[in-house]
Amino acid sequence: MQKLRSAFFYFSAGERWLWICSVFLILASYLLFPQEGVMTLCASLIGVTALILNARGNPAGQLLMIVFSVLYGIISYSFSYYGEMITYLGMSGPMAVIALVEWLRHPSGGNHAEVEVGRLGRREPLVLALLTAAVTAAFFFILRVLGTTNLLPSTVSVATSFLAAYLTFRRSPYFALAYAANDLVLLVLWFLAAAEDLSYLSVLVCFAVFLVNDLYGFVSWRRMQARQAVPIA
Repeated sequence: MQKLRSAFFYFSAGERWLWICSVFLILASYLLFPQEGVMTLCASLIGVTALILNARGNPAGQLLMIVFSVLYGIISYSFSYYGEMITYLGMSGPMAVIALVEWLRHPSGGNHAEVEVGRLGRREPLVLALLTAAVTAAFFFILRVLGTTNLLPSTVSVATSFLAAYLTFRRSPYFALAYAANDLVLLVLWFLAAAEDLSYLSVLVCFAVFLVNDLYGFVSWRRMQARQAVPIA
């Protein structure tokens, strides 16, 4: 009981309310709209919990992101979103493993519940832009051959996912903005899916909730950055 109490008060009052409201919306959407199974619900709940932990710079968030990536990859496959499937199973999931190791290796002042905020090198944004362009171009042709549903937004999602994964690994606050951009793309993707099958409305609600959490994550990391006295870059 004491451990549960400590875990509850680990988060600020605002973070607790954000998580509670997020869970409520996810559960409500699951109950209101027809579902094919509980996998979507489980993925959504795991994902939103990972985000609130990531907002605190807690490595446990990356551990949950690994689980979320596997579940979301399976969900994407069921709707022929092969770009999302390959991105999460072949890139986001493995990158979350690497990020978990990196975050554990760089605790802030010996506090393993908070990662040390990183800083990008001067030329790193240019290198990242070139890498993102190369990965996106390669995925475009792969996804076209596979006959991916909604090819253009699926390809854009690859770009935003790669940016987010790389910036997470580098412990940059901007990873949260990259994930927010990815949420916007996924809202388009799953809106198109929900237009054909209402059972996917819960996934749409899930990524709307993720968007709010990712925006908060950026704010939280900038506060961490100021507290740790890391130069802004």
